[in-house]
Amino acid sequence: MDEEHIRPEGVDDLTVEALGNISEALEAIEIARGHLYSFHRITGTADFTLEKGVDQLREAGHTELADRFERELVGRNVLYGRWTFQVMEEYDDGYYATFKRLEKDARDALVQGKRHLYESEMKEERRTHGRTGHEHRPDE
Repeated sequence: MDEEHIRPEGVDDLTVEALGNISEALEAIEIARGHLYSFHRITGTADFTLEKGVDQLREAGHTELADRFERELVGRNVLYGRWTFQVMEEYDDGYYATFKRLEKDARDALVQGKRHLYESEMKEERRTHGRTGHEHRPDE
């Protein structure tokens, strides 16, 4: 039996469902964090590509316009006082770290730290017992 995904004795349905919703919200936050890292990468790539275009404008004799791009946009903060790496660090160290800590604290306090109890129980309800491709766990 997979004790890691078995509800501890005395834990009610609403608690398991609540922790499932909190876990689902954390999954959404993980996706948002991934998009933030994509934002960081894409913005950095755009800045370097912009710089290349500015250099080409300068080579083509458009120095005034190239100077304006360079002054106003190349290397500019994306938010006041911040490049994207600073946005990521603030998000990671603040909201994201707090969310991760509270979600773990709730699991530790209520279900002995067990993860995905809601999903595990849903799997048991939905799978066809004894059928290939519907095994309880990989070691069956």
